Amino acid sequence: AYDPQPFHVDEEAARDTPVGRLIASGWHSCCVLMRLNVDGWLGNSTSMGAPGLEEVRWILPVLPGDTLRSRRTIRETKASRSRPEMGLIHLHCELLNQKDEVVLTQTNWIMLARRGVAVPPGRAPEQDAPPPPPEPDDGGILVPFEDLEIGRKAMLGRHTFGADDIIDFARRWDPQPFHIDPEAGRRSHFGALCASGWQTASLWMRAMVAHRERGREAARARGLRPARLGPSPGFKDLRWLKPVYPGDTITYRSEVVDKRPLASKPGWGLVFNRNTGDNQRGERVLEFTGAVFWERRAG
Repeated sequence: AYDPQPFHVDEEAARDTPVGRLIASGWHSCCVLMRLNVDGWLGNSTSMGAPGLEEVRWILPVLPGDTLRSRRTIRETKASRSRPEMGLIHLHCELLNQKDEVVLTQTNWIMLARRGVAVPPGRAPEQDAPPPPPEPDDGGILVPFEDLEIGRKAMLGRHTFGADDIIDFARRWDPQPFHIDPEAGRRSHFGALCASGWQTASLWMRAMVAHRERGREAARARGLRPARLGPSPGFKDLRWLKPVYPGDTITYRSEVVDKRPLASKPGWGLVFNRNTGDNQRGERVLEFTGAVFWERRAG
């Protein structure tokens, strides 16, 4: 649904990819960690959501048959200076497989309501802004690493969020009340039902995969062999800047901000992208810096 790259969806096709076998999407692993946290403790807390993530590292592939568990360490707690009803917890979370190998690490702050302090309800914006007009897609031709220009920008796609699809996603991966119950959302500091940040980010990934597929087709149409892409080692500085409400249309974009050849992986480089999502009012709702292994030119 969200990351249909060959090494995530087709066991036979995965053999012909840089990965060489079927592995789970990193976004899938993040959603599993989120669900384990909600079921294990966050669902019984006074959670007010999270402002974002400092870093996620996908350390080892998650394979068919793996059984995962989570572990969390509280690094710091503090009261919010600007919002007396809110406390902040700094967490380091790990996802481990049945061999006790760490496959994923995540570092972030979460927001909790404080004991004895009333949380004022929020107010969702009026849905008065029309969806943005269509934007051109540059085709995203998958050129070799050496030909990829820093500063290259792409409009990946857009998605309009509906209440049912917000609830369906959250029930599976992030069943906090303000994501699955419109009345609970109205009473919360968000002021209305709002999407899980993981849904907003996973839909960015779906838009990116579709964009890359268009790039492959564009390369083949010119008689070129598209560069192959590998998995991602993780991402940094993810921020959920504003809630996403039913009726919001999010436009996803990406810009190449850096690239580095890899001495440890001959034939591959690492490409860094700054990725964003903006709603129909032009407000930034999502941003993060991601990385992906990118094939270099042969010889």
